[in-house]
Amino acid sequence: MGVEREVQLPDIGDFEQVDVIELLVAPGDRVAPEQSLLVLESDKATMEIPAPFGGVVKKLLVGIGDKVSEGTPIAILEVEGEASQSTEAPAKQPSPSRSAPTEGPASGGAAGAADAAARSEPKASEAHEGGSEVGNPRESSASTAGDSLREPTPSDSDLAPYTSEGTTPTAHAGPSVRRLARELGVDLALVPASGPKRRILAEDVQSYVKALIAQRGAAAVPIAGVRVAAPVAIDFSKWGPTETTPLNRVRIVAAANLSRSWVTVPHVTQFDEADVTELEAFRQQHRAEAERLGTKLTFLPFLVMAVTKALREFPHFNASLDHTGQALVLKRYYHVGVAVDTEHGLVVPVVRDADRKTLFEIAAELQELSERARARRLRPENLQGGTFSISSLGGIGGTKFTPIVNHPEVAILGVSKMEWKPVYKDGTFVPRRLLPLSLSYDHRVIDGADAARFTTRLAALLGDLRRILL
Repeated sequence: MGVEREVQLPDIGDFEQVDVIELLVAPGDRVAPEQSLLVLESDKATMEIPAPFGGVVKKLLVGIGDKVSEGTPIAILEVEGEASQSTEAPAKQPSPSRSAPTEGPASGGAAGAADAAARSEPKASEAHEGGSEVGNPRESSASTAGDSLREPTPSDSDLAPYTSEGTTPTAHAGPSVRRLARELGVDLALVPASGPKRRILAEDVQSYVKALIAQRGAAAVPIAGVRVAAPVAIDFSKWGPTETTPLNRVRIVAAANLSRSWVTVPHVTQFDEADVTELEAFRQQHRAEAERLGTKLTFLPFLVMAVTKALREFPHFNASLDHTGQALVLKRYYHVGVAVDTEHGLVVPVVRDADRKTLFEIAAELQELSERARARRLRPENLQGGTFSISSLGGIGGTKFTPIVNHPEVAILGVSKMEWKPVYKDGTFVPRRLLPLSLSYDHRVIDGADAARFTTRLAALLGDLRRILL
């Protein structure tokens, strides 16, 4: 007889309380390792959760509509041929969790944006770091109705610009909560604590931000030390017919993240051009070979390879500032994010270890990631760990643009549509294919001279692909 083993939700990144939207198996089904069990919908994408081992599904511990987080028990599988072990933990039923704090009378998209951003950014709060999350929100809300969190009511002084002094040890909070506070620009010293021994939980930070929004509007929330004026409510219908369409969750969270990045990072953009005449001819020559291998050879794989080579030569472009802003974390891995335009909004899946892959391997992975992104079937690991991003508008048009740095990365490359231009060469003008490059970077880390050197080197690599082999 087999051994029953509990399957818990694995690490899904900086998400918690994610909705279960589809069950892919039923009790009695036999599943193989890495076979998908269920589908979750996060603020950024829909993701399938695979089985960590094979077996027969004895019981599903979650249902459609439930909210789950890392560590939540989701199923019990019977694994054949395994002997009972004393170290094997018995299957547990999902235990109720604390109910979500009651929302204040926040208005429209502003409150939704901060709420979604708060839910998408932190990991489980410290109170939950040692145990499992709740499997059924309906049960949890019923069992804890009398113990809901207190909603803070900030005063005018709470709206003062954020300072780092607020995150001193006098505010008792775990690392994940401190990271959430830093990213939202919240002074922990102002946040009422509801956890054991007056510890501040992620829910407390979220409730504090919601209360600020309810009182003053989303723009009044201090972000990275900067407070801007609250938006003015305008009745556009006074001038003609209007229609209000709610933003989807992907766009709401993207808006919050982009706003935070724009306020946090001092952006500068370096423009350049690369002569890709020979490279484009080479691509055309090998398109048929790529099709025989079942993939499409677009221009993006060449960009990924050239960018990876340049990052190895300019390591501070492949880095991030640490949480103090006093040190630079140099990354010895090269995970390149590539922006994908979908009907739900922009997502940035990541090509991991791009420096270890061939041109055709990168092309195949980019094609798969793009298809999964448009079908909302990206997994958490597909969206995590990027060290540098590429945003290409070459298939649409335009000449130059200013991409926003994907914080905590320090640079992003924008690529526009290549076009034929006359170039003076060897005493005469000749037609050449030029590719516009737009490199936005964090001026706290990268100087203008280094940015110019980076784009110059990148243009040289794209101009002669043989340089990548050197």
